[in-house]
Amino acid sequence: MSTLTSTPSPVTTEAARRGPRLSGLNWLVWRQHRAAFWTLIAGTVLSVAWMVYQRGQMMDFLNGVPGWPHPKASSNWDMKLSHRPLLETASALGFLPILIGVFIGAPLIAGDLENGHAKLVTSQSVSRVRWLATKLGVTVLVVVVGTAAISTVFTWWWAPVRTDANVLFWTDGSGFDNSGPVPVALTLFTMVGGVAIGMLLRRTLLSMVVTFGFAVAVQIIWSYIRPDLGNVVTLTTNKGVEHDATLPNAAYEVDQWFTTASEKLYGWSTCANSPTDKAHAACVQQKGIVGWSVEYIPYSQMSSMQWLGASILLALTAAITVFIFVWGRKRLV
Repeated sequence: MSTLTSTPSPVTTEAARRGPRLSGLNWLVWRQHRAAFWTLIAGTVLSVAWMVYQRGQMMDFLNGVPGWPHPKASSNWDMKLSHRPLLETASALGFLPILIGVFIGAPLIAGDLENGHAKLVTSQSVSRVRWLATKLGVTVLVVVVGTAAISTVFTWWWAPVRTDANVLFWTDGSGFDNSGPVPVALTLFTMVGGVAIGMLLRRTLLSMVVTFGFAVAVQIIWSYIRPDLGNVVTLTTNKGVEHDATLPNAAYEVDQWFTTASEKLYGWSTCANSPTDKAHAACVQQKGIVGWSVEYIPYSQMSSMQWLGASILLALTAAITVFIFVWGRKRLV
């Protein structure tokens, strides 16, 4: 008997060797959605590996440019650099929030409501709130880790050429929305919105269709909001219409006008239809135009714009999450 009590059980020893494992609701959620989770993890690993390789290829080229990282303007390095891998990858990553919202967010709760699994689970010793918290918690963790990894590596890849408009301009969605904190915030908002839609509609396929429309609408609205995240700077010149206003490097031009000595503004196409140079000069003189007024957003604001936009998206995500718990606590099943 003493031998039995002192000798470790083979099962116990094997479990100790394996280390911590998922259990309870965490195991159930992972087991239930493992196909989607593993697909996201595999996609993240492949994407990161592809971007690391392409960044190495790009740096090999850039290190061969005379004077890099401050090459001469006459070198035209940006016209010789192959932009295709960066542009195509950026375009593909733009679909990530939509795909995660449709294929992970929408079915997360809707599938359990449709097949009765939610009623079975919550009829046991598990509360609705705990079940919702576990479903969202595990899913959010996988999504955040995946999108954060992709965003970090894409930002690292793009960083050496980020200020060059001929490669990928920083205010474009392909660059702005795939770097920094924006991809994580945008994907979370779309995914949690899909979860809420699925909880309300209670049908998987219908929820996926509606979530697709929701995700596309979010992308369209976001594209209009993006420029408004920055603080517009105005540059005014009084050296005549033949002298262009010189903006800082990589600045995003919002709008421009002709300006008079009395600071009256005319549209940039004013006098453009004059038939001759003499008529154009007469038109300019008649209106008292003395220079340009240009509104722009400097590149230095990119980081603050991204964090401001991400904060707005995360606040909206938090509001939808609160709604999910309030609604689910009373009307889930």
